[in-house]
Amino acid sequence: MTADAFKRPVPESDAGGPRALALLDKAINVQTPLVRKNITRARQRNPEATPAEVIRNLERMYISALTGTGAAVGGTAAAPGVGTGVALALSAGEAFSSLELSALFALSIAEVHGIPLDELERRRTIVMGIMLGGTGSTQITKVAERTGQHWGRQVVAKVPIETLRQINKILGKNFVTKYGTKQGIIVLGRVAPFGIGAVIGGGANAAIATFTVRAARRAFGSPPASWPEMVCDDAPPVSEHPPV
Repeated sequence: MTADAFKRPVPESDAGGPRALALLDKAINVQTPLVRKNITRARQRNPEATPAEVIRNLERMYISALTGTGAAVGGTAAAPGVGTGVALALSAGEAFSSLELSALFALSIAEVHGIPLDELERRRTIVMGIMLGGTGSTQITKVAERTGQHWGRQVVAKVPIETLRQINKILGKNFVTKYGTKQGIIVLGRVAPFGIGAVIGGGANAAIATFTVRAARRAFGSPPASWPEMVCDDAPPVSEHPPV
């Protein structure tokens, strides 16, 4: 997973709905140009990897990155001279990085499946729908008036943009409630002293990452048998020598 998510200024903490959705949009906009680079990185060890193999790599990269950031920030509370205020500030910045990592993961999986990412509303539906899990999929299929599995393929790529806007208004309200509450609990846990915060932060982020991975699998279903043309265009060159 790209390290760019950890190099930007820490945003101010704000639990307000509009602020949370603005941070989500910012995360989506920042990470969208990095989607194909992220896929290329997942193919580095094997340029001829199948979509299924690359998706597994993307899942491992995402879980590892999100778990690592939670543990690193949680461990700051145990460091000598680091106060609760500093730990909370770091946690606020890590929460935004988590949003970026989750957006990058969701959009990367969509790209491998050949889902168009040309419209912001599509990207919003993909990211929020996956992060909300079962709640998101239920709301998406209800508003879109479509039944069946794998809403990522059945809805996002096929329904009109106006319908996606309606879906995103509903998802946005649920995203603010669920994500804000969950992150609030995790942030408080991360500032626990004596290294306990590292365990809580890493464990909580690992659980979120695993939940997100499972939601993505349900959203898109089985990996495609071959690479979509738009992804193949950016495939890394095949080396004449095997990777070390």
